[in-house]
Amino acid sequence: MRDESELQPNGVTFRQLLAFFLPLGIAASLVTISHVIINSTLARSVQPELIIASYALPMSILAITERPAVLLRQTCSALVRDRISFRAMQIVSLYVFGAVLAIGALISYTPIGPWIFTHLFGAKPDMIDPMVDVYRILMFVSIFSGIRCLYHGVIIFNMRTKWLTIGMVIRLVGMYALSLYYIHTGVKSGTVGAIIFLTGMMIEAAVSFWEGRALLKRDIPEKKPEHEIEKPGQVFKFYKPLLYSSVIAVIIGPAINAFLGKTTDIQLSIAAFAIAASLTNLVTSFFSYIHQIVLNFYRKDARTVVRFAAMLAFIPALLLSLLSFTELGPWFMSSVIGVNEALMQASLQTLRVFVLLTLIFPCLDFGNGLLMLRGQTKAMVWSQAANVCTTLGALVVCIWLAPGWNGAIGALAQSLGLLAETAVVWFIIRETSRSGLEPSGFSLQRQQARSGENSQESSDQS
Repeated sequence: MRDESELQPNGVTFRQLLAFFLPLGIAASLVTISHVIINSTLARSVQPELIIASYALPMSILAITERPAVLLRQTCSALVRDRISFRAMQIVSLYVFGAVLAIGALISYTPIGPWIFTHLFGAKPDMIDPMVDVYRILMFVSIFSGIRCLYHGVIIFNMRTKWLTIGMVIRLVGMYALSLYYIHTGVKSGTVGAIIFLTGMMIEAAVSFWEGRALLKRDIPEKKPEHEIEKPGQVFKFYKPLLYSSVIAVIIGPAINAFLGKTTDIQLSIAAFAIAASLTNLVTSFFSYIHQIVLNFYRKDARTVVRFAAMLAFIPALLLSLLSFTELGPWFMSSVIGVNEALMQASLQTLRVFVLLTLIFPCLDFGNGLLMLRGQTKAMVWSQAANVCTTLGALVVCIWLAPGWNGAIGALAQSLGLLAETAVVWFIIRETSRSGLEPSGFSLQRQQARSGENSQESSDQS
């Protein structure tokens, strides 16, 4: 088997990679503005604390139930190369949408929903009905998110990534216009936030559907002779390990919050971790599509892709270090976020630990891109399991030895968990490369043939 690091005849340039990557990064960063619009709208209600809480807790459930739909983006981008493979992808998507709707119906219309809000989230009895009402709207967000991600996969592979940014901008305009309407007429419940969010997702899904269908009709052939993905079962073989690893990862967030409840200052720990984690997510979100660069360009020009990823790798850590170790951090915490002195110091301490995570994250995303490119998504189950086990072990040790570290405990545990996940990913990549093994159905030669045929066309489209 040829070395994967060999350059392909049709190489790529940094300019092409930037044209592909920047719209993805901008779109990912703009997602945070959606939540700012909604929270600022709900904050103008008569009882902002109650209404924001009635919206926030159902949103935490949505973060779990939406995940199967979001994974359709990576799956479609990796597997769809002709209309036959897209139709197989559509069938898988229908199964996913059906399962998501079934789970949503159980939460919305059976005693399961109230039990979750009461016993898992500790909601008061008078908040249960408003929360269920909110989730009855949010459950449809997952469906439109899935439609969006399905066609995102088509758009990304065809190098039309600017449409992700365009769709996000139109979505934000629609959400902002609707928020102004509710601010003018009055915000009476958390369902306002759910309606704004659903409307925005419907708009983005419509834009993605419009561009994706146009690409399928105009640029994507009915059948590529060398492309072997034809049946839903082949798609499920790739998709299911991604889903299983995501299910495992769900444990991390609640586990960190639970252990922070055993620190010296519970409220300070949880608040500091929440602030630092949100800022860290804001920084890393822009760089969360490195795996798509690997999926779409690595077979064409591995050396340039590695150099480009290395150039990006240290930017998140640099940005977070500026907030953590310079005067910019205290100013941002006090003037922009508006926290008091004690919370500011605790948040900065936590943020400094998160710098480790920003150093690890690009390396992990690159490795996951290689695994998806090879079709080795089963390996992600093991790497995610290593993440969870290491995170839980670090939480236990830190709470036992240094409970006074407060929110920094969560940041350290999460960073070490990510480090363990990265180590497993790269160990598997190294071992399979040494042994010359490549999963059946994803042979290197076929991938190279596909890339060679599409490289010039992809460059023109970007």
